[in-house]
Amino acid sequence: MNISADILNPEASRGGDALPEEALDIDRLAPCRRPTGNAIGYQRWSELLFSHWCVPVELLRPLIPRELEIDTFEGQAWLGLVPFHMSGVRPAWCPALPFVSEFHETNLRTYVHFKGRDPGVWFLSLDAACRLAVEVARWKWHLPYFNAEMNLCRDGNAVRYSSRRIDHRSSRRADVDITVKIGEPLNSEPGVSVQPGTLEHFLAERYILYANDHRGGLLRGRVHHSPYPLRSAEIVSCRQTLASAAEVPVSGQPDHALFSEGVTVDIFPLRRVSL
Repeated sequence: MNISADILNPEASRGGDALPEEALDIDRLAPCRRPTGNAIGYQRWSELLFSHWCVPVELLRPLIPRELEIDTFEGQAWLGLVPFHMSGVRPAWCPALPFVSEFHETNLRTYVHFKGRDPGVWFLSLDAACRLAVEVARWKWHLPYFNAEMNLCRDGNAVRYSSRRIDHRSSRRADVDITVKIGEPLNSEPGVSVQPGTLEHFLAERYILYANDHRGGLLRGRVHHSPYPLRSAEIVSCRQTLASAAEVPVSGQPDHALFSEGVTVDIFPLRRVSL
């Protein structure tokens, strides 16, 4: 990943304006750099919608392991619903295979950090339209994946995402039907991330995930990709029960939305976190 001098020195690119104090407390640029070691897998994420609700921290706290802190922007926590298309999904030692390497996914997530460092993602649920991928991800990545029927339809700058969970492990209804109108590009130039310290950077540029193993131990995984090419987005309509299925009661349209055409992703192995 090539990070421009302006990105490494964000105050310079803002003409000396100070970033919000909270943005300076945690190093949010280090996770953007490629980890050492070899990738163990590759994927392509495309047609991503980052839709978010602003939620109180105390609403999420019971759902997050005690070892992690909820990451906030200006004191506010965020719940993200992110539908997208996955393709080219494969381990490093194997080519992409038909019927397994391409499918839709929707994740429900919030943001966390570990002792003031390593800001990342905590997944409340992940739905995927590939039964085998669901089972492998549950076993290998210790993530709460569910099987679902999904559709993604794009017509110019209008995109509709729909999903219906059909997994026997879920007793609650978990559906999504959301339509978005794509707006203008937000990156200053191709290959350069949106401005660090902004809400857009906080919500989208996440390269670390956390999970619990079957014994409750905390794990940390890394991904690497070029900065998201982000565009503004307008929610046209939104009906979803995914959040309530995860015991986060939000209603109405999201408070914030972004769209990205996509990135190619390198996947790195899970590691146990030293507490």
